[in-house]
Amino acid sequence: MQKPHVVLSESDQGELSVLLHQSALKSKVFKRVTALLELNKGKTIEAVRSVLGLSYPTVAKLIDNYQQSGLECLKDKAKSGRPPGISGKQRAAITALACSQAPQGHATWSLRLLADKVVELGYCETVSHMQVGRILKKMNSSRI
Repeated sequence: MQKPHVVLSESDQGELSVLLHQSALKSKVFKRVTALLELNKGKTIEAVRSVLGLSYPTVAKLIDNYQQSGLECLKDKAKSGRPPGISGKQRAAITALACSQAPQGHATWSLRLLADKVVELGYCETVSHMQVGRILKKMNSSRI
């Protein structure tokens, strides 16, 4: 038997075993937990990789991350990106406005008219008619 690639402490082994038996465990985390436990048993990276359907660099990176940060390696790192510009409450207000009676002189709401009214009512500082259309499309609204 080969020397294990990962040597888990007793407490880490216990935590991983408990995690492994949770029903709400994400697939990604399940694979990481299983990989660590199998590597601790002395299996090769190649054997773990082929059974779990992971790439060799993924398993090697998992080993490095475990050695650097312990069980924190199971969690996904925060991803960068732009936060959503319009909150759920604002989306709901836009949808409610689209479902309301059109202003006097108009038979129905247009996307541009909705966008202007949303800004006028102070729901958002700015919103384009295209964004209003995407919001209503996601809400399955037939008002566009």
